[in-house]
Amino acid sequence: MLLDYLQHRRDCRFKQDERVSRIKALKAYHAPFSVLDRQTVNRPIEELVNEVHKDPSKAADLLLTYGKIALKAHEKTNCVTEVLIKDAEKWIKEGSINFKGSLAGIPVSLKDTIDVKGYDSSVGMTCNVHKPKAEDGPMARLLKDIGAVPYVKTNIPVTLLSFESANDIWGRSTNPYNSKYSPGGSTGGEGALLALGGRIGIGSDVAGSVRCPAHFSGIYALKCSTGRWPKLGMTTSMPGQDGVPAVYSPMARTMNDLMYFTRAVLQQGTYNYDPSCHPIPWRTDVVTEYKEKKKMRVGVYRTDGVIDPSPACRRALEMTEAALRKAGHEIVEIEPPSGYEGLYLASRLLCADGLDTVSGFFASGEWNDRGVAQMRYYAKLPRFVKYFHYLYLRYIRRDPLWAGLLRDWHPTTTHEYWSLISRREMYKRQWFEMWQTAKLDFIIAPPNATPAVPHDGMHDAVSSCAYTFLFNLIDYTAGVIPVTHVDRIKDRLPSTFNVKKLNGIARGAYKLYDANAMHGLPVGVQVIGRRLEEEKVLTLMERVEDALGDDAFKLLELD
Repeated sequence: MLLDYLQHRRDCRFKQDERVSRIKALKAYHAPFSVLDRQTVNRPIEELVNEVHKDPSKAADLLLTYGKIALKAHEKTNCVTEVLIKDAEKWIKEGSINFKGSLAGIPVSLKDTIDVKGYDSSVGMTCNVHKPKAEDGPMARLLKDIGAVPYVKTNIPVTLLSFESANDIWGRSTNPYNSKYSPGGSTGGEGALLALGGRIGIGSDVAGSVRCPAHFSGIYALKCSTGRWPKLGMTTSMPGQDGVPAVYSPMARTMNDLMYFTRAVLQQGTYNYDPSCHPIPWRTDVVTEYKEKKKMRVGVYRTDGVIDPSPACRRALEMTEAALRKAGHEIVEIEPPSGYEGLYLASRLLCADGLDTVSGFFASGEWNDRGVAQMRYYAKLPRFVKYFHYLYLRYIRRDPLWAGLLRDWHPTTTHEYWSLISRREMYKRQWFEMWQTAKLDFIIAPPNATPAVPHDGMHDAVSSCAYTFLFNLIDYTAGVIPVTHVDRIKDRLPSTFNVKKLNGIARGAYKLYDANAMHGLPVGVQVIGRRLEEEKVLTLMERVEDALGDDAFKLLELD
């Protein structure tokens, strides 16, 4: 045990020293931002690609700009893990990247889990250290084939099961707007980098892991449906978990970049790189249809019935609703299937093994996310203890929601698992029928009950993820755009608000809500379509942002 722990600490120090050494070696990238750098960040991606098509040497200039941005963002938020920049310079010079492709020369940042030749995919765990990949994974190959330049990997939470991004190897990432808060998770380092000037990136999402960083850090993200984006060549903490399939997905600093990037990848044919991807090319006709449609029926998902959205998140939703009404669209009050049922099924399926698999990767003494540690502890309690706790919550505290969620929180048998899968399929059908009956074009919803959580906040807010989680469960396409910022006056809780009267799930989230402390944090809105509607949802995200007009979110400028 002691020797295992000491090796863990040595491996952490090795990776940290390696990162410091790689960053120090990048002499040219420590220079201040030039006028050209500032212009580049705000130029349309189409212009940058066209310049590289004409002159491939321009790719080196783009790498210099975005390398500077990555180092500055890392200095502020600790968002970068593996530094690929020296190899990226070689790839540009030797011609191993296709500079005639649709992303020619564009630097792309990657979640730490994405495999790149010569680099570890540590997932924040030392069991994956000293294991550099022998070859690029399919995602890295696809990017190079369309001209993109992978240049850094970004931080994640250990286990990948948190809306915070911290681990023993790389440390804690912080929110670009307020260092006391999380940038999101599990693709949190990516969220911080993109907010501070990064261009485009790739993350994964199993319960909101690209949408939560978009909401917390003020960027744009699309959660694809399974089978649209490659997932081969990635390292995970939960191999074999398929009750709520994870999906890799695009993220970007701007809406235009998100649309362009997604189109470029899907036009390349993801199914040529990953056999799990559907042979569905980019559908221009869908984009045209929803660009031209004058009046749409927009459902509003006001609450999941478990945790009502905080004043800041409710205000962002109402701003979006008002903008869409003004633009001539019809707002529809929907009666969705139970949000609690979605949270119950998703959480049971995701953690069906009682978190045994992910825990098996830990070294002795390795730090665990406080929320995941809490889930693991409860899963291992004797069932008779949990039953008495259930009775206390249900009949003494009169909290049936929290009691019901905890009652069955244990490793499932095959019989229980099949029953949960059956209930999941019934739940999907309920959503399908609701959507058909309401004749919806899309739904708007909060991405989370609150804005960003403070560090170590997942201990209390570990179950407050239903607004994103249930759309993973039913595999709907969903994106997030930033809308506004927390306002200490507009978004404060009423004086009559009593946290103690909330159910146990909501109480954990609202313990962390403080409009004064959160002042200035980003707040987003979720735009939701049905399964495999990536083109449609992206187009609708553009329509929503256009409708917001002067109220549209203002991005951070380069420092």
